[in-house]
Amino acid sequence: MSTQQGLRHNAGALSVPATLANLLDALDYRPRGAHAAQYRAVASSLARELDKLDRDSLEALLTASPAAAEIYENLHYAHAGLCRSDLDGATQAEMQAREAIQRAIQGAAKKPG
Repeated sequence: MSTQQGLRHNAGALSVPATLANLLDALDYRPRGAHAAQYRAVASSLARELDKLDRDSLEALLTASPAAAEIYENLHYAHAGLCRSDLDGATQAEMQAREAIQRAIQGAAKKPG
């Protein structure tokens, strides 16, 4: 579901943040990626807009937009951690990262010096 489809019922209150979230979602999925300055500008604008939303509108936006949810988590990480992330997925990713690091360490140790 796109951000715009998920937010039609709150269109008036969410038009600017929903548009920014939709744009950020699109930038995340561009095949060649977005220019860093462009991404940063949209993300910063969205972050400012998130602070203005009431709880229900914020929840609707975060549910509809993965990029908005990620921005929200990053802004509130010190207090809430990865409160919107799938814990199983995050745990699995951490375990895979640890295994990859261990393999790299072992591979480096085997190379002749």
